[in-house]
Amino acid sequence: MAHSHGHSHHHTHGDHQGHDHHHEHTHEHEHEHHHEYGHDHDEIGISKDEKTLRILLVHWVKHNQSHTKDFKEWVEKAKEMDKEKAASYIEKAIEYMEKANEMLVEAKKHM
Repeated sequence: MAHSHGHSHHHTHGDHQGHDHHHEHTHEHEHEHHHEYGHDHDEIGISKDEKTLRILLVHWVKHNQSHTKDFKEWVEKAKEMDKEKAASYIEKAIEYMEKANEMLVEAKKHM
């Protein structure tokens, strides 16, 4: 993680009637710091992978919910086409998708 801190250095000015003088200047610059435990942390102390996983778990649930909505529409269409067996399997897929979402929500609770 990069952070800033000041530092000082001396330098000379050659335009003072043949004599040099020095004074301190403080300015900010970035330093990379590497930690021995092998993973990066953001400002609140969680790894990038953990932060990404938290976001993905929420995304996956929402994504699955959008598919579930589509599946339900197609259950009705399959029934209208007299494809009861297909409708039944799509309904089963909806159940599994809802169960998968429950598992993803539980996973999120343990992050």
